[in-house]
Amino acid sequence: MVEAVGSKFIVEEVRKQFPILKRNINGKPLVYFDNGATSQKPQSVIEAISNYYSNYNSNIHRGVHTLSQEATQAYEDVRLRFQRFLNAKSSNEIIFTSGTTGGINLIANSFGKYYLKKGDEVIISEMEHHSNIVPWQMICNQLGAVLKIVPVLDNGELDMSAFKKLLNSKTKIVSIVHISNSLGTINPIKEIVELSREIGAKVHIDGAQAVQHMRVDVQDLDVDFYTFSIHKMFGPTGVGILYGKEDILDEIPPYQGGGDMIKTVSFEKTTYNELPHKFEAGTPNIADGIACLEALDFIEGLNWEEVHLHESELLNYATQELKKINGLRIIGEAVEKASLNSFVFEGIHAYDIGVLIDKMGVAVRTGHHCTQPLMKRFGVEGTVRASFALYNTKEEVDQLIEAILRAKKMLG
Repeated sequence: MVEAVGSKFIVEEVRKQFPILKRNINGKPLVYFDNGATSQKPQSVIEAISNYYSNYNSNIHRGVHTLSQEATQAYEDVRLRFQRFLNAKSSNEIIFTSGTTGGINLIANSFGKYYLKKGDEVIISEMEHHSNIVPWQMICNQLGAVLKIVPVLDNGELDMSAFKKLLNSKTKIVSIVHISNSLGTINPIKEIVELSREIGAKVHIDGAQAVQHMRVDVQDLDVDFYTFSIHKMFGPTGVGILYGKEDILDEIPPYQGGGDMIKTVSFEKTTYNELPHKFEAGTPNIADGIACLEALDFIEGLNWEEVHLHESELLNYATQELKKINGLRIIGEAVEKASLNSFVFEGIHAYDIGVLIDKMGVAVRTGHHCTQPLMKRFGVEGTVRASFALYNTKEEVDQLIEAILRAKKMLG
């Protein structure tokens, strides 16, 4: 268990659990600031995947033999852990998906198709990831529903006054990101839920950027749906979680058919399986699903107050140092903000900065970050995004600043 993350000594102890952080890139120690795209994995997660394939590789839920029983038990144990992690009422409310995108598409195609009719309205925001825009566009186009957009203020915060004006008796679904992947803005989810409840709308929250930075209690938030990806919270790729209130999940039909999601099948009629399996058609990503247990062990072994303090210090320090650089503009300066900075230079393309600082061992993300409408709102093609995790250090921020300055000089 990591007792604190508020000092370099403890951070270095945490870093030892992540083998990739020992790498050199182009002859320089790796500085990994692309955590918003995916986080690195501790050795325990890596070993768990190998252990499954080495010792009890088998399909789950269908076999009576020992390997299948062991794999099934391990997989379902992870579901129970996610129930506790989110403080869901029941493990039936925990649906395994391929990731946040898979979860949102499930909600849109199962709940959206079942619940929406022509003329109904769905509210999203200007800061949404494409995965929380396109599925709703598709469903609205199919059903004749209307997509409404909450604008973003100049500092990167949601325009809550505009949101309140958008809410009306036609609003059926509100789908908003918890933390913006491009801006770092932490949105006021409890207020959004409370306002939505007043007019009877259901609420989905995209938590892809939240669960690795804060405790999420779905009962406290009172959300109807919550989605996230495990690969952003120190776990494997290809696994996500959809939380949904049990009464809603019970009522709505699945949108994918196949093995394991059925109770009986005939050519005349199919009856669906009970929750949660009704929404989990086909063989899942078993090995990575089981390895999620190690990611949860890692996260739940952290002192979250110290993690928050450390990441806040990193963000404040990076913001302070970036603002000293002439010609650099930070995009997104919300009061409530997670540990990332997006920035641009006048006359210099973000891609060029990213390529040059990679030569110096610094990994950042460049481009529109799957938020093209947001980039358009701020009048830029894309940004450089440095996103921080608990294993990053102030010394690495210094390396980032030095690399940016050198790249800026080279680019004129």
